[in-house]
Amino acid sequence: MGNGALSGAVIAVAGAGGPAGRATLLRLAEAGATVVGADNDPERLAEAVDAARYASGGATVTGETVDLLNLEATRDWATRTEKEFGGVDGVVHLVGGWRGSETFTKTNLDDWDLLELLLIRTVQHTSLAFHEAIQRSDRGRYVLISAAGASNPTAGNASYAAAKAAAEAWTLALADYFRKAGGEQGPTSAAAILVVKALVHDAMRAERPNAKFAGFTDVKDLAEAIAGVWDKPAAEVNGNRLWLTEKP
Repeated sequence: MGNGALSGAVIAVAGAGGPAGRATLLRLAEAGATVVGADNDPERLAEAVDAARYASGGATVTGETVDLLNLEATRDWATRTEKEFGGVDGVVHLVGGWRGSETFTKTNLDDWDLLELLLIRTVQHTSLAFHEAIQRSDRGRYVLISAAGASNPTAGNASYAAAKAAAEAWTLALADYFRKAGGEQGPTSAAAILVVKALVHDAMRAERPNAKFAGFTDVKDLAEAIAGVWDKPAAEVNGNRLWLTEKP
């Protein structure tokens, strides 16, 4: 495992227990990274961590239950990670959630209250907690997974699209921090946004064998794209939206 493209890198994955998290833990571990996962569901997280360890041949993959809605808890996680592993070379933000409505008129603002927490607050907390450690790395990356709807919202997805757009704006502000910190030499760390229409995984296909999932991104392909963010120079990806689906 020590000869992978990400050999020696330490990467934190927020929202590591879901299908996208599982795929990402495995792909990063296969690339040689030490992967530190966090999720609010300890059972789901443990299963994802064990699967990545087993499939990657015993790579260092750890997990802990972290309340990412609590800024101090998130900062404590960042501090522990940097202290234990000697640095942090990236954060992948996979915390998700979706709520929608039939029409704009039927929008329930309780949905916004939930999505603001899941899709915006967790981005704020992870970026504030880790940004200095990422900047200290010579290959630091903050990777947000966003949705095409943020750029092309539909009437029934007002809350979701607005929350995703806000998360993107916050991430672009982080990118500006990295740009300014790099000075005339350019950024050494980067914040990038991977844009999908929606995600699909094997269990979804098994449940709906006749569905086309047109334009959806498989979680394995997403994981590959996440790992690929480290293959490109910081200046090339910093502040950019990297599209994994057709632009609206």
